[in-house]
Amino acid sequence: MIPPLPSGSRLLDHETLARRRGTGLLRQDLLGSWHLHQIWGKGQTMASPLTGLGLRAVRATLELRAADTGMLIANSVQVGPFRLQFKGTATLIGRRPLLQFSFQEMELRCGERRLWCRLLTPPARQRLPFFALIARDPSGWLAARGRGGGLALWLLKSAES
Repeated sequence: MIPPLPSGSRLLDHETLARRRGTGLLRQDLLGSWHLHQIWGKGQTMASPLTGLGLRAVRATLELRAADTGMLIANSVQVGPFRLQFKGTATLIGRRPLLQFSFQEMELRCGERRLWCRLLTPPARQRLPFFALIARDPSGWLAARGRGGGLALWLLKSAES
């Protein structure tokens, strides 16, 4: 069952508060498997229904796991048995905080079988991608704005079941 979700305007209110006060989010608040539910384009107050539907159709997923220093991150999409996945490391930076990450590997799998893998060259430190964390609700949603300006609403896998 999907938890009650905030509207786009409510997320913008959360974002304003996060910019002023920070979110107080810690690593353990982010751990888990998150499924993309909705996305708003840069500067948009209405969610993009087609983009959200398309990303849900390909099961866009963000996985965060604890590591000795920071987190392990995996971003993937899946069509049938085929899954394209980017793997790397992530850290929380600053008061808001930002979830800054770098992918070191890209792989294509069919079921559990790895078909192809490529090591990736990390970007310069100042060009690392990030999610500016906005809010995480105990009911199982997470909101964040990406480096490109889009706003994403993710659902924790166990909250959807």
